[in-house]
Amino acid sequence: MPLLGLIGTPLGHSKSPELFADIFRQENLVDWEYRLFPLSHINKLTKLIENQPTLLGLNVTIPYKTDILPLLDYIAPDALELGAVNTISIRRQDDKIKLIGYNTDTYGFEALLISAKAEKTEKALVLGSGGAAKAVCHVLKKRGIRYTVVSRNPNKYHISYADIDYEILRSHLLVINTTPLGMHPNTESFPPIPFQYISSSHIVIDLVYNPESTLFMEKATNYGAKAFNGMIMLHKQAEKAWNIFKQEN
Repeated sequence: MPLLGLIGTPLGHSKSPELFADIFRQENLVDWEYRLFPLSHINKLTKLIENQPTLLGLNVTIPYKTDILPLLDYIAPDALELGAVNTISIRRQDDKIKLIGYNTDTYGFEALLISAKAEKTEKALVLGSGGAAKAVCHVLKKRGIRYTVVSRNPNKYHISYADIDYEILRSHLLVINTTPLGMHPNTESFPPIPFQYISSSHIVIDLVYNPESTLFMEKATNYGAKAFNGMIMLHKQAEKAWNIFKQEN
């Protein structure tokens, strides 16, 4: 039975099995299966692949989109430039296994950006600096949108949450949460920004899709902002990943 899956931790929020089950039904692939593989450490990936001989590909989520890079045999140029991988094709030939890394998050986020009608915004505030943030920043740069990254660990390239003031928030009318804050089951958490400076001119995008409306989104809409979750991105990046899996196998 051909097998695909998702690695990361935690995975209880994931809707990927449902998405791929729909894809398999649409393509009449009754013998394909998609599973969740929670890994406590990325170094357990090799053993997982050895123990699942029919595993053809994996999606990668938090917190392994960057940690996985040293374990790959080849990384597609755009993913290498980003420094983040969210899709792996597993090639098996004789006794050899080769892992090929791709990034479909950029494709998914660009679709979400367009759907939110935010592709012509001048400046964006990107909350978080992980693998998802790298994909977001890549798309923003491609679209000519200037951005500022906010991190819990600020440096000369990133500001801290404490640095966000009235001037910064009012000059960045697109705010994107790339962190897992607010994701099921920890739905009471949210990025600590000064929501009182949010206005009806703002668009907020939360890459979290479970729950459909996060506390971050609700707080922003209370001040008039338009809010969008990450469901469109999830669907589009999954479609792109499926095309990779099909081509590779």
